[in-house]
Amino acid sequence: MAVRIRMKMMGRKHRPYFRICAMDARVPRDGRVLEELGTYDPMVPYEDARAVLNGERIQYWLGVGALPTEKVKILIKKYGPSGTRLEKQKEALDRLAQERRRPTPPPVAPRAEPEDASEPEETAEE
Repeated sequence: MAVRIRMKMMGRKHRPYFRICAMDARVPRDGRVLEELGTYDPMVPYEDARAVLNGERIQYWLGVGALPTEKVKILIKKYGPSGTRLEKQKEALDRLAQERRRPTPPPVAPRAEPEDASEPEETAEE
């Protein structure tokens, strides 16, 4: 069986999202997957945060003879286990996580009750 490492398209119209997968070369692009090895989201604003790969599993599949497509070969060269842009990728992922984190709301101060309402109506009973 000839194994290829290629991208499987997910997402929707005008919002692409890809999974990087090890697949049999004879199955369709979005067909059955042997193993998912990472993701590629071209809509992420930081270029270095777009690809997230599982380096150990990619090394395994390359070791047993899987051939990557041209685009995946470039991604492996940049962000794989011995990639050239790993430090920049880590910085970009940290920046992206900071932006997506929700700010903590300010603490809520307890309400002050009016003094007139806090005393029971003792004068009326007397």
